Amino acid sequence: MTDGQAGHPPHDTAREASPPLLIKEGARATIRLNRPRHLNRLQAEDLGVLLGLFAQIEADAEIRVVVLTGTGRAFSAGYDLGSIAERTDGANAAGAGAPDAGSAFEVMVNRLEDLALPTICRLNGGDYGGATDLALACAFRIGVDTAEMFMPAARLGLHYYPSGIKRYVSRLGADNAKRLFLTAEKIGAPEMLRIGYLTAIVPAEALDEEVDRLASLLAGNAPIAMRGIKRTINEFARGGLDEEAAAHRHRASMQGAE
Repeated sequence: MTDGQAGHPPHDTAREASPPLLIKEGARATIRLNRPRHLNRLQAEDLGVLLGLFAQIEADAEIRVVVLTGTGRAFSAGYDLGSIAERTDGANAAGAGAPDAGSAFEVMVNRLEDLALPTICRLNGGDYGGATDLALACAFRIGVDTAEMFMPAARLGLHYYPSGIKRYVSRLGADNAKRLFLTAEKIGAPEMLRIGYLTAIVPAEALDEEVDRLASLLAGNAPIAMRGIKRTINEFARGGLDEEAAAHRHRASMQGAE
């Protein structure tokens, strides 16, 4: 499956900038970031759209797996810095307790991580800034062999939000998190694979085949069991396991229809 074929918008539609698109194909839902001229940089209005899509997907019993990808030559350039400045100024003017852009983006990424369904990031190209955390919030990341990433927060004078740093540390280890955040260096696909950022790398022509293979594998598994296991793994990774709830899910699975 390639761009313009099943599961993807037609070529001309996909190239027109828009908020994120949802494409449903059987048990699979694909969310496509769709601002290719700006490397799929997320705008303030996109955050609410994504939250709405996550809720829509979870409410659809037919969907078993979610794929997140971008249109064109990049996955995403992260969150628009102009939106951060505007919303932070607005929050400051509104006073203490008003939400700012950083917290709005953080809420959206954390919601993706906690999505009940298994998630695959289809990294079709460059992955920059906040988009690196967006991809890390997915359970799996399949990238093209020409992919690259960097986290420029320190270069831009920004202290990244704590849950994003925690995700980096829990997924990649403290040393790799320090390297990527503090040096702001760009790394390519082989290094992304070596440090555990990518689940797999493939040539561009094999990307859809590998994503389809993994999506089909996940869609064929028992959904309630996967939901519980994913939640338990995420809680372990964050250092906040609800042992009683996890034990209850384990016991319930022994008696469930699955």
